[in-house]
Amino acid sequence: MRCLTLALALLAGPALAQDTDLELVLLADASGSITANELMFQREGYAQAMTDPEVLAVIGNTAYGHIAVTYVEWAANQGQVVKWMRIANREDAAVFADRLLTSPRMAFGRNAIGRALLTGKALIERNDLDGWRRVIDFSGDSAGNFSGPGIEQARDAVVASGITINALPILRDAGRYPGLAQTYKDRVIGGNGAFVVAAHSRADFAEAVKRKLILEISGTMPGQQVVTRR
Repeated sequence: MRCLTLALALLAGPALAQDTDLELVLLADASGSITANELMFQREGYAQAMTDPEVLAVIGNTAYGHIAVTYVEWAANQGQVVKWMRIANREDAAVFADRLLTSPRMAFGRNAIGRALLTGKALIERNDLDGWRRVIDFSGDSAGNFSGPGIEQARDAVVASGITINALPILRDAGRYPGLAQTYKDRVIGGNGAFVVAAHSRADFAEAVKRKLILEISGTMPGQQVVTRR
């Protein structure tokens, strides 16, 4: 009986990963420059975008009809606010939104962009998913990097593993961080079809997130690598 049990276990092999169209890490800024109100505003923007009928229609049109998403806030540390979950329909998106809007702040301190990117990489590589595409969706309002590995060093490690990094710069303080969209293009994004979509104001943020999600989920590149249209 023991031999039969062993033979069956060997035939079964390792547990198979769950196939999905896209593994997407939403990596959102929670550093010291982001107030509690701004943190919630960002979360509301992502919740609104993920539950938008246009975004859900794009998800439904993917090869598998679903994607896998996790929401992570980054600062000096990183906190996984919404753990990996598959989103296929309105009900799934509503669960994602509820978890996002009811969880406490999980990251604090100054910027550590390089470490945040490597955290996104680790979350993709250590999950039990097998996505056709793997993307880190990075957002932030500066290019500071006060601890941890360098931004370019981390970006190159992420891209070398086959993961694409896109970016959403929040251009609320052009005087302090001029050319942030171009800086993210030069230093943060990388990989197949990488691009930047900029948010120019609070009013523009949710729409920018929605547009970026549609591009990422559909696997479509915008007409230009840096999209800064108001």
